[in-house]
Amino acid sequence: MYAVIRTGGKQYRVEQGGQLRVESLAAEVGAPVSFGEVLMVGEGEAVKLGSPTLAGAQVKATVVGHGRGDKVKIFKLRRRKHYQKHQGHRQNFTEVRIDEIVVA
Repeated sequence: MYAVIRTGGKQYRVEQGGQLRVESLAAEVGAPVSFGEVLMVGEGEAVKLGSPTLAGAQVKATVVGHGRGDKVKIFKLRRRKHYQKHQGHRQNFTEVRIDEIVVA
């Protein structure tokens, strides 16, 4: 069984027992979290679609850890104008383990 959830402005395909990196969540390590915006649930050939979300469907997960992604380097240059700008960014993430997919 798999589900498609929306969190942090992105959509993810999740399966029970899998791990996933999502946008940073305000939860402690080991705390349970649930994702209520389930867009689709599928099992084999049977697929349930929401419009836009499935009512009563939920994905339950546990927070495994927090971290920061790889550095992204931004370099801006205006040629012949003596302008250069260097900037870097590291995005925070939360790693979760999918425990259960509940369909009402």
